[in-house]
Amino acid sequence: MDDSDAGIEQTASVWAVFGDLMSGLLGACVLILVGVLGIQLELATHLEAEVQKRQMEERRRMALEKALAIPLATGRVTLNNGRIGISGSVLFSLNSAQLQPDGRLLLKSLVAPLRVYLGERDELLMVSGFTDNEPIQSGNNRFADNWELSAQRALTVTRALIDEGIPSSLVFAAAFGMEQPVASNADDRGRSLNRRVEMAPVPKSANAKNAGP
Repeated sequence: MDDSDAGIEQTASVWAVFGDLMSGLLGACVLILVGVLGIQLELATHLEAEVQKRQMEERRRMALEKALAIPLATGRVTLNNGRIGISGSVLFSLNSAQLQPDGRLLLKSLVAPLRVYLGERDELLMVSGFTDNEPIQSGNNRFADNWELSAQRALTVTRALIDEGIPSSLVFAAAFGMEQPVASNADDRGRSLNRRVEMAPVPKSANAKNAGP
């Protein structure tokens, strides 16, 4: 083999190595590009889902505000993040679970708009009882503690709503005791705010949907 043939063979070998290197680099670039596109697609999907969730929450809030326009205008109920709040003093005397007449009238005024709202959506109404952090007064033998008091108050409101026309299949009670305060328990005003009942529409579980009313 002369020098020219050797040079040609060496050049061909170099180009072959170079071609293999470029093919490897191209493959790596393609993999990186596919990975980047996959991440972008996942982010876009996540963003779209988040936007839809926020839009749904906004529509839900506006629908609740519309349904409860009159009770909200009186200032006797509040609406915060989809939770309808009623001061405990409106519904009950201190350390009592017996519904006051004004409280029953207020609940009665909520039944019609809540029935319309729940009837248009696949949701249930959760009635939650809350207390302040003060212990049950001595001599009160009806309730062992704030958990029991909040549970009984939630049940009282739930039964009142059912009596006034909310279908029993669309409402349930929950108790939180002194947990999840909305204000400081350090003064009377804060404790008064924490003694409350909240009603919140919540999605039906899969089992409840299948059972259906």
